[in-house]
Amino acid sequence: MTDEMKGAGPNQLRRNALGVGAVTFLVISAAAPLTAVAGGVPISMLIGNGAGIAGSFLIATAILLLFAVGYCAMARHVSNAGGFYAMIARGLGGRLGGAAALVAILSYNAMQIGILGLLGAASSATFAEFGVNLPWWVWSFIAIAIVAVLGYRQVDLSAKILMVLVVLEYVIVLIIDIAIFSTGGDSGLSMAPFSWSQIMSGSPAIGILFCFAAFIGFEATTIYSEEARDPETTVPRATYYSVLLIGIFYMLTAWLMANGAGVDKLVDTIAGLPDPTLFLFELAGRYVGGPVPTIMGFLFVSSLFAAVLAFHNGVARYKYVAGREGILPDSVGVTHDVHKSPHVGSIIQTVLAVVVVGLFAVLGMDPVLQLFTWLTQLGTLGVLGLMAITSFAVVAYFAGDAMGESAASTKFLPIAAGLIMAGLFVYIFAKFGDITGAVGSMGVILPSLVIVAAVIGFFLANGLAGRDPDRFGKMGQNV
Repeated sequence: MTDEMKGAGPNQLRRNALGVGAVTFLVISAAAPLTAVAGGVPISMLIGNGAGIAGSFLIATAILLLFAVGYCAMARHVSNAGGFYAMIARGLGGRLGGAAALVAILSYNAMQIGILGLLGAASSATFAEFGVNLPWWVWSFIAIAIVAVLGYRQVDLSAKILMVLVVLEYVIVLIIDIAIFSTGGDSGLSMAPFSWSQIMSGSPAIGILFCFAAFIGFEATTIYSEEARDPETTVPRATYYSVLLIGIFYMLTAWLMANGAGVDKLVDTIAGLPDPTLFLFELAGRYVGGPVPTIMGFLFVSSLFAAVLAFHNGVARYKYVAGREGILPDSVGVTHDVHKSPHVGSIIQTVLAVVVVGLFAVLGMDPVLQLFTWLTQLGTLGVLGLMAITSFAVVAYFAGDAMGESAASTKFLPIAAGLIMAGLFVYIFAKFGDITGAVGSMGVILPSLVIVAAVIGFFLANGLAGRDPDRFGKMGQNV
């Protein structure tokens, strides 16, 4: 038995398996840096606020750092793989904790399965250039199978694979960034993308929402707290590192992409492409050339795979904790005897992914415009709601005893972050159909799933309170 596995009793996750670097890469991979800059950034430039996306990323990074202050303060005292669930249960009570658990499970399920749609489409296009012509859903099913094996096994194996893939993503984009910077872009480097007038141009609300969506995944640091070494130090550091690495990378790359095309030519250039996601590839061909665009195509696929794996690991742990603590059936809250992985939650996640992807394939629905866009924005909506409630949970948790934390980190900054996140949640909920293109009833049904999940989770926790008050009282406790 390895040292890491010592101390991991029955139905416990593998102890001391992850350091700061491993946790950081696990959550950065969920944010899928290459996917965001190759896919999300051009789209947000086109339908949002153009070159002002760079400035919007600066604002989003500042807001998320604001959120992280209170989040990290509480993470130093709450060590539970339930993440948002555990914090909300400890701060606002078990019933709201139960609501948070079901919303988290819905949200991360939606993110993972939605990304499988884009992964399938990207893989189909990439490999078709080499004579391998398969439908998008075949590639999605292949990814599901690989992720199922990795999610079933030890978490440090997933972390090592994700670390390699994320480093390669950063390297290929940085090569393009350096090439644009060194040549001065299209007509000299301009700081206009950071001007207030540029940030507020076009549809700034859509732009800022795309920016927040690009960060989703960084907040998952806390779900690895039971598997991290020195979690009271590792988790806060990984959270700050993740926000800063993701935010600076997105901001600088968006700025250089705008300069690469020319700030004044940017929107027209993207609009003239058959697909906005080709924009970064066009810049790669223009400023670097050689095999870089082809290599980037494969890394785009691997970026999506890394995100799918990261979200799979996250939602499997949420299911495991919900089962362990009595919200879901006890049979879900177990770990593998050898790998100490939440293997039942992993299996359930795999089955759900197969069913949903299969349904979209049978119905002939678009893997990008429908499966990817609808479900990832649903996931973003749910996570923003969780971040808002968690911020208020921080205030409630420290209300009686600050435990050595500052007033800024336990009161003022969490309240500010919570109000901002709540405002974003309400806006996305009200405008969901317009933002995602989900027409008719789907524009109402999809965001309503967040409310439905919260209500179900609330009543499941309430049922636990009635049949097992002692277990209910221990919800979210340190493990």
